[in-house]
Formats: sequence, structure tokens, C-alpha cells
Amino acid sequence: MKLSWFHLMPYRFLPEDFKEKYRSVWVDVPSALYDAEKTHGLYHEFLDELEFAEQCGFDGLCVNEHHQNAYGLMPSPNLMAAALSRRTQRAVITVLGNSIALYNPPVRIAEEFAMLDVMTGGRFIAGFPVGTSMDTNFAYGEVPATLRDKYREGHDLIIKAWTHPEPFSFNGKYTQLRYVNIWPRPLQKPHPPVWIPGGGSIETWDWVLDHDYCYCYLSYFGFIRGAKVLQGFGSAVRSAASSRTRIVLASSSSWRWQRRMPPQSASTMPMRITFIINACMSTKALPMHRDIVPRPHCVPVLCRRWVTVLPNCAAN
Repeated sequence: MKLSWFHLMPYRFLPEDFKEKYRSVWVDVPSALYDAEKTHGLYHEFLDELEFAEQCGFDGLCVNEHHQNAYGLMPSPNLMAAALSRRTQRAVITVLGNSIALYNPPVRIAEEFAMLDVMTGGRFIAGFPVGTSMDTNFAYGEVPATLRDKYREGHDLIIKAWTHPEPFSFNGKYTQLRYVNIWPRPLQKPHPPVWIPGGGSIETWDWVLDHDYCYCYLSYFGFIRGAKVLQGFGSAVRSAASSRTRIVLASSSSWRWQRRMPPQSASTMPMRITFIINACMSTKALPMHRDIVPRPHCVPVLCRRWVTVLPNCAAN
């Protein structure tokens, strides 16, 4: 079992009556509530916490991309990953992730992720979310009807940029480039591991299975909803007869687990579990360092809770 620490980097200084006075913490939250001087200190605290997580023995450090909201002050997780690359030595840095359809051209992601892979010495995982409607449609103005098509084309361009040894031309529907020849190139071969965050969309399930990627279900809606999504995805996996599909599941208690399926019957599928502890979900005051890390006895309890979703699988 591996443990990773996931930070959303929330703004801690919203007024106590925020829920009563304002309709949302996303997209149209009033900028008058924001204080840049306070955020200067927050960013350093956030990085301190992630660095401290490695010192505590966590196997991975996770950052992610959100726009125009007060619960995630990280429109560019790549900047945070770059900062962590110099101050950490062992933990894998996961950018979970870059919303491909928002980048023009998408080779910018290929370049920056290649940089991070080299800077970390191969301690890097690439995340490619389709993105929430709040980020992609409302904040960045992408057309919902073409978002997935643009995302998939961008993904194909990134993977080819990482793996094709010679310069090439790309003539897509949304991106046309005469020369694609990224420098630097990834350290991990053929490319860094790819994780796909999702909220339960069937289209994402099918796409993940087609590419044999790691699916990351973000279950901020509780265990019951998470269990239903997991069971549905498990059915899709069995229908597709995938031999190496991996699942990462985030529960409402901010834990995730990862399961690897070898080519065996469903009743004997062993699981490799990876928990990702999500730091600082609340916009209220953060605890001191000594209180950040969950108590070790919580791990088997939460582990058993998720394993019961698939009772026929043997955990190891």
C-alpha cells in the first residue's frame, strides 16, 4: 500500500457568513474577498506542508488545476510541481492534472510535463482531466459540445510529441502545427505514467479503458456515491476484459485507493491499494504541522471501508 498527499490549496480567509451571503465559492466569487498579501504566506505554507509530507514518509505529492475559485488557489499546478522538484528527493510528484482542452497549443503541456519529469529525475505522474464545467466552460469559455473531442485530439498530440523521435507535422481539427519537436523530452520511457481524473462519466470510463490508463474517481459526494461509481466502472472493466486497468478512488473522507487487475477471474483479482490523503479541503484555518498527518490506525479502517465495495476481490 502506498500513501500520497493531495493538496487543493484553499483560501483560508473567507468570512464566517460566506455561505449565507454568497451563492458559490467558484466562478463568480467576489474578488473583494481576496487578499494577495495573505495569499503570499499561504503559498509558502502549502509548499511547507507538501515537503513535510515527504519527510513523514508519504510516497507521493499531488497538486491539481482549478480556475476562478477560493477553494483551490492553483490555476497552474505545474508551478507548484516545479517548486517541489527542488525541495524533495524521494516522493513522486503527481500533477492531477492539466486540462488539455484549455491549452493552445497542447504541446505546451507536453513540454512542461517533460521538464517536470526531467527535473524530478523521473519522479513524476502526468494527469489529464477533461475538466469540470466550472473550469472549462464557465471560466475558460470552451464549448461543451466540442470539449471532449478537443481533449482527445490534444491528448494524441501530447503522446506523439513525447514518443515520436523525429520532428513531425500535426494537422488536427483544433490544432495545426508545421513542426512538433519538443525539447526537453521525458526521462521516463516511453513517457510518464498517465492518470485520468474523472467524476463518473461513462465516456471517460470507455476512454480510459481504450488507453489502459489509471482512472482517478474524485468522490467528493460521499462513500455511497463512490461505491456506485466504482461498481459501474468495475462492470465496464470486466466487459472490456482489460487486464491492467488501475483505479484510484477519492472518498469524501479524502482518501483514494488504486487497484490493479491482472488477467484473472473477478473473484480472485488482487488489489494494490494506494491512498491519497487530500490536505486542507476546508477553507477554515489549517492545523499545525504536527496535526496534519492522519493517525496510522485510521488507514486499515478506511481501507476496509472501500474494499467492501467489491467483496469478491481479495485484498493484499
